[in-house]
Amino acid sequence: MAEQTPAEVIRDFAAYVSPGRVALYEQLGFAAVPGEREGIYLFDTEGRRFINCRCGEIFNLGHRNPAIIEALRRALDTLDIGDHALLSAQRAVLAKRLAQLMPGDIQYSVFTPSGGEAIDLAIKIARAATGRTGIVSASGGFYGHTGLALAAGDPAYREPFGPLAPGFTQVPFGDIAALERALDESTAAVLLETIPATAGVLVPPADYYPAVRRLCDERGIVWIADEVQVGLGRTGNLWAVEEWGVAPDVMVIGKGLSGGLYPISATCYRPQLNGIFEQNPFIHTSSFGGSELGCAVALAVLDQTTAPGFQENVRERGNQFMQGLTALWEKYNGLVIDVRGRGLILGVELARPDLGPALTMLMLRHGVLAIYANNRPSTLQIKPPLIINAEEVEQVLQALDQSLQMLISMR
Repeated sequence: MAEQTPAEVIRDFAAYVSPGRVALYEQLGFAAVPGEREGIYLFDTEGRRFINCRCGEIFNLGHRNPAIIEALRRALDTLDIGDHALLSAQRAVLAKRLAQLMPGDIQYSVFTPSGGEAIDLAIKIARAATGRTGIVSASGGFYGHTGLALAAGDPAYREPFGPLAPGFTQVPFGDIAALERALDESTAAVLLETIPATAGVLVPPADYYPAVRRLCDERGIVWIADEVQVGLGRTGNLWAVEEWGVAPDVMVIGKGLSGGLYPISATCYRPQLNGIFEQNPFIHTSSFGGSELGCAVALAVLDQTTAPGFQENVRERGNQFMQGLTALWEKYNGLVIDVRGRGLILGVELARPDLGPALTMLMLRHGVLAIYANNRPSTLQIKPPLIINAEEVEQVLQALDQSLQMLISMR
């Protein structure tokens, strides 16, 4: 393939992929084409370097992590995707490893290519196990663009596509009284992102998840924890829900499980929910789910994520970020009205919704890719790879300081 100039790539992307995205990126001042990438850094094809603080949790271990690349190369010597209908040593090893790491008595795993499909399956499992259909989720949340996941999400994502599956209700996140009022005899599951990023990096009250666990136990409801974004060490715990000392019935994970190299997600659940698969083990299949190449990558991801000192570093860097963000909150009080988060998922709350996109643009000028929360544009999300070091954290904080200063001059 002949090498194209950045202008030619942008032209063809607009012509054949998405003119809307090109227009938005041009508005944000980021009509750039990604080129080389390594560690926490992303380079465009013109050589500009950005610290990736919107790594999307896919790049928890950085771009092109050498150990993950090596695991995939070794797997390619003997494996391919595999046949999803047959038994698989690779799926068995990965599922056993996950069962050993999961909170509570979660035992079984079904693998899918994407987080949305994994959420779909979690809802199907809950409905099959309870014989009910109702799903209660949090407003402002994002669960994926597939069928049932889309129905659980916000109206802005689903209304343009016409009527979807019935039985879905939304309540404010963190409001246990509102959740309790929404539950009835038709409720099959409560579906919650442990810390909703797209809603603005919301951290619930300390008693919220223990109360969710109690309500679900009392009413025979399945609690589904969506940790596609915050699982696998993002908060300084392997699983974000561990901070609240309780375990869900179903845990959905993905993004970072891929190591940034091979798509794989998982729906992990307790033994008492396995009845539908005992009756019909082929009732849910996925041609690319549990790819044996993906399993090899995921095992290498778990090796790094559970290595001694890994979570300690996430907590230390998270504390460093929070101290710096708190100082900036005090310095720019009135412009910055809150900072919040856990570990390396952080939110900077600004005084108005239009300031999030503006700050995103300014951060790009200062070499940091950090994006406002789509469902709460007043919040700038800071989500770097978990391998970021102390010096790099200071670089991000300095870029944020300079960007906020520029934002003041623009107001």
